Amino acid sequence: MSGPSGGEHPPLPQHPLHPEFESEDRIENQLRPQRLDDFLGQPQIKENLKVFIQAARERNESLDHVFLSGPPGLGKTTLATIMAHEMGCDFRVTAAPALEKPKDLAGILTSLQEGTVFFIDEIHRLKSSLEEMLYVAMEDYEIDWVIGQGPSARTLRVPLPRFTLVGATTRPGMVAAPLFTRFGIPVRLDFYSRPELEAIIRRSSGILEVSIAEEAVSTLADCCRGTPRVANRLLRRMRDFAQVIGGGTITTGVVTEGMRRMNIDEHGLEEQDRNILRAIIEMYGGGPVGAETLAISVGEELDSLEVFYEPFLIQQGLLQRTARGRVATPRAWNVLGLIHNQPSPNNEDQRSLF
Repeated sequence: MSGPSGGEHPPLPQHPLHPEFESEDRIENQLRPQRLDDFLGQPQIKENLKVFIQAARERNESLDHVFLSGPPGLGKTTLATIMAHEMGCDFRVTAAPALEKPKDLAGILTSLQEGTVFFIDEIHRLKSSLEEMLYVAMEDYEIDWVIGQGPSARTLRVPLPRFTLVGATTRPGMVAAPLFTRFGIPVRLDFYSRPELEAIIRRSSGILEVSIAEEAVSTLADCCRGTPRVANRLLRRMRDFAQVIGGGTITTGVVTEGMRRMNIDEHGLEEQDRNILRAIIEMYGGGPVGAETLAISVGEELDSLEVFYEPFLIQQGLLQRTARGRVATPRAWNVLGLIHNQPSPNNEDQRSLF
């Protein structure tokens, strides 16, 4: 078809739902390892899980229940998926906020097959009535179900297949003790080291078929907040910059320019990280300041502040949690290019009140 000028129309872009379009979820699934041997980092956890999985398979039993905790993006969902693959069984996923009533949980539990790995994300947000149902399900592989109402009501025990419950949380302290103690395999994931992040970046770049210089791998690893999810996200964005402004190869120059455009500095600090530190220093004289006050000051949700931002800032030695509140360390002043002053008179007055 010709346009008004008589020439050919340029080809229309593909529809966003066209199969050729890459979705972030699909790319993320491609980058997730499917076997423990492909899982990079957390060596002690990985070796222990290999033993537990091999022992369960040799006994022809389901894997014991697993409790995964740690900051977001460290691989809790990936590890749960790997356990199902290694055990050769089904994998069911839900999130605790999606389970409203006992019948929601009962419907899932009664539909599980023998050996199924049942993954509950954000398990610290599970309602108490559902926790009590899980107590019996995890120990006796049965659930109590009430039939009828009033004086004629009776309790029926429904048998369940032997399954593996994998609970994941970023807030382990909020999980009820009776529930936590029923998990036979507690696992705490820590931030990844720079060499581990470099290995993850090399693996992911190979899967994405993007060329990356070795110096760029190190530069990028420094900006990944010790988190594989962040490493893969930044790698995909650097691929975009390399494609448009870098000739197709991710070089140190591409990473430096890309990070500048995304407001990420050489320490891996994002704009909101710097806002948090700057608020503590400039508005509260370096601290201490309460978490709720700080969250309001930077326009952030308290949960996001405590779960996403603070663990990395603490790990980097930029922030301290004290009984009186958050305090910026001398290193935080240096990173922001500020002179570390003595506590202001206002802070002294506040401290004298206590």
